[in-house]
Amino acid sequence: MCISPAVMLLWIVMFACVGIAQSYKNGNVESACGSLTPGHNIASQTGAHPYTITADRSSFKEGDEITVTLRATSGDFEGFMLQARITGMTSTIGSFTVTGSEAQGLTCNGVNNSAVSHTSDSEKTLFVTKWKAPASGQFGNIEFSVTFVKNFSTFWVGVKSSLITFTSTSTPTVPTECGKSKVCFIQPSNCDPTTSCYSMTVQTSSDQSEMKIEILGPGEGYVAIGFSDDNQMGNDDIYICGKDNSGLLQVQHAYSTGKSSPNILTLGNVSDIKTTMMNGVLNCSFTSQNPISTASRAVSVSEYFLMIAAGPSSQGNLRQHTNTFVTQSKVNLLNPAVVSAAETFPAIVKAHGALMLIAWMTTGSLGMLIARYLKDVGKGNGFCGKDIWFLAHVTMMSLSIIATAIAFILVFSYARDWAGGAHPVLGCLVMILTLIQPVVAALRCDPQHEKRFVFNWAHSFIALAIKGLAVAAIFTGLELIGEAQEDNWMPKVMGGFVAWEALIFVLQDLHKRSKKKDAEMCSLGSISTEVFLLLLFLLGNLTFLIALLVGIGQA
Repeated sequence: MCISPAVMLLWIVMFACVGIAQSYKNGNVESACGSLTPGHNIASQTGAHPYTITADRSSFKEGDEITVTLRATSGDFEGFMLQARITGMTSTIGSFTVTGSEAQGLTCNGVNNSAVSHTSDSEKTLFVTKWKAPASGQFGNIEFSVTFVKNFSTFWVGVKSSLITFTSTSTPTVPTECGKSKVCFIQPSNCDPTTSCYSMTVQTSSDQSEMKIEILGPGEGYVAIGFSDDNQMGNDDIYICGKDNSGLLQVQHAYSTGKSSPNILTLGNVSDIKTTMMNGVLNCSFTSQNPISTASRAVSVSEYFLMIAAGPSSQGNLRQHTNTFVTQSKVNLLNPAVVSAAETFPAIVKAHGALMLIAWMTTGSLGMLIARYLKDVGKGNGFCGKDIWFLAHVTMMSLSIIATAIAFILVFSYARDWAGGAHPVLGCLVMILTLIQPVVAALRCDPQHEKRFVFNWAHSFIALAIKGLAVAAIFTGLELIGEAQEDNWMPKVMGGFVAWEALIFVLQDLHKRSKKKDAEMCSLGSISTEVFLLLLFLLGNLTFLIALLVGIGQA
């Protein structure tokens, strides 16, 4: 019998469709391991579903077994696909024990029985299986995810169980071999290694042919370590403990050429890699026989600055680090020791401190001195009917307000919290009163008005309050910076400035009182005593200011 080509093509298409339908009926859906979505070419349901997925435990540890139950609260389901996943990841973890003929294990991510599915499209109302956690490897809190198929056109994807918390039998700890057989760079030195501790440990063989390295620390995407010839980024040999595009931890070797993202190298001669992730703490250990490669590899050396950096990543790509630590000096990898980080302050914080010093050591102080003691100097001379002293006072105080506002915005845009004890509270009070003062000045009445004294007292009181709070804020800020300095000299210099400023105010006040009695405190020829004292104050002021600015720059 002769069959036309058109009929034969029709039969081929029909058999292909039957084969496809049969493949879903028997649950062989390993192609859906990542998405959990059946290839029905139909959108999944998004509304409420008549199914539940429950576990008999709310927490687990390495090697634990959990009973998982799938149940239809009404109706039934023909098919399903069940996995366990670390929260926020698409890869599977652990394996299922499959018994009976109604279910089968699937191989996802190269792991046998890492998922389980149906074997036929018979109607089901209940399915029970057991899941076992791996004995070692990467861990974290998990959820059981399942796709329920009611029929070919009706199914729900990724129905999740309640969160199952991972409680490890062994938590990361700072190694006891630190200072004995290993070089350990720990930040902070008294940290809790399970929450906020960053540590880098290196055990180097005597001939420097092998290093056993461990990286530990909290990180959204990665924690990296570096070996450098100086304490600046660039020309550094780097190892990265970070998440890949599927959320799993991996070890990478890299080389930095500056502050841009480092160049990823081939991993090279690295072995015995172990990775774990728990409660946001990343932990990688490995053995490297790669030589350390930095800018000065003309000769083999064993001393380097050690660096730790941590930050977020996106699809396995490193983003700008949010935490960085560098040792105070070079470290000899052949001499076991516990080393600490050099305290550093970001440029934005230094700019905040510099602006506050300029505002309330120099421009603010000059504005107050001029308004209080120099009203008679050049009286009648000025611009637009305003005396010189008034114009100078408004200029100095306007500069103070602008500098204070910029400093306030800078530090809060960076910190976004209230860390620092009393310092941020004092800074906020200074900012509020600094904004109130020009409003009060703008609403003042005429000098001859009977209520003018109200403005005079209010203006003076607010100015005194701002000055006192600003000085207190500067002292507390310098104390924070001074904690990173050996002799904590900056608050002492500030104390000297306060004494110097008080002395000038006292001399100006004595001179003012003597003028009221028609007796000059001293005669300086053509230059008035008030101007001389102002210039003298400015000279000393700049000396103290420059010293503190240099200290902030070096912090």
